[in-house]
Amino acid sequence: MGELLVGTCSWTDKALVGSGWYPPGRRDAEGRLRHYAERFPVVEVDAGYYALPVVRNSMLWVERTPPGFRFDVKAFSLLTGHPTREAALPADLRGHDSGDPELLDEVWRRFGAALRPLAEAGRLGTVLFQFPPWFAPGARAETALHRVRKRAPEWPLAVEFRHPDWWRDDQRGRTEVLLRDLDATAVAVDTAPELPTSIPPVTPVTSSKLAVVRFHGRSRAWGTGSKEDRFRHTYTQGELSQWLPRLRTLAERVEELHVLFNNCCGDAAVRAAQTMRNLLADHERADEPARTGPDLTSP
Repeated sequence: MGELLVGTCSWTDKALVGSGWYPPGRRDAEGRLRHYAERFPVVEVDAGYYALPVVRNSMLWVERTPPGFRFDVKAFSLLTGHPTREAALPADLRGHDSGDPELLDEVWRRFGAALRPLAEAGRLGTVLFQFPPWFAPGARAETALHRVRKRAPEWPLAVEFRHPDWWRDDQRGRTEVLLRDLDATAVAVDTAPELPTSIPPVTPVTSSKLAVVRFHGRSRAWGTGSKEDRFRHTYTQGELSQWLPRLRTLAERVEELHVLFNNCCGDAAVRAAQTMRNLLADHERADEPARTGPDLTSP
């Protein structure tokens, strides 16, 4: 069975920082990451979507985390076709049209340079390309995905689709083949079911190296409300328990499984992550006698 790592989609979210989860004396940038890394083995760098990461920060993240810790870095918005504010770019790159090929080349270069210290230290889990809701299946989208892989031939890629048609029954097989051909991990998600924008809760394995599951919460405002409305949800133990068999099955098919909580309101994500870790540990202990069999040496 592969290694199963549980964490959250940010350690710097304002709502988490303001929740009181970080103790006094560990609320500066260094203290927060060290505190988080003592409790969880993986985290998503959600900030990579909003602003280009920089080499210096990656070097600091390596220094502040133990060997084996994983960072899943979310791709910058310009790289996934999202609207990108000029203010999100470094000052020397502002003033360019967002479609300027030279700007795009430089953004790719800088993003890759920022990943290098993490990769060299064995801390880079994956690079998450989360595509927008209007990124629908079709020839243009497939071409765009192949361009991503051509730009980043050595990166561990994970792909999350926000258009539900990618995982509908009549498209799912083609999507799986596409991602396997790209050597990219298909990201499974948990969201509110039965909404027009809901992503089917499928768990395809498209890479033997890694599987990723992101828990976004089950808000009925998914896909329509503000960020706080979309992700405001407190997972119950019952909701998380539903995923235990699927997570175990995924872990049996890959070298590493990342389970990340994105219900980022207050400390809801860290509490859900810890609950999931406890449930997985209990599930593992309950399965142990069945795997080892009876002790036939006892009198």
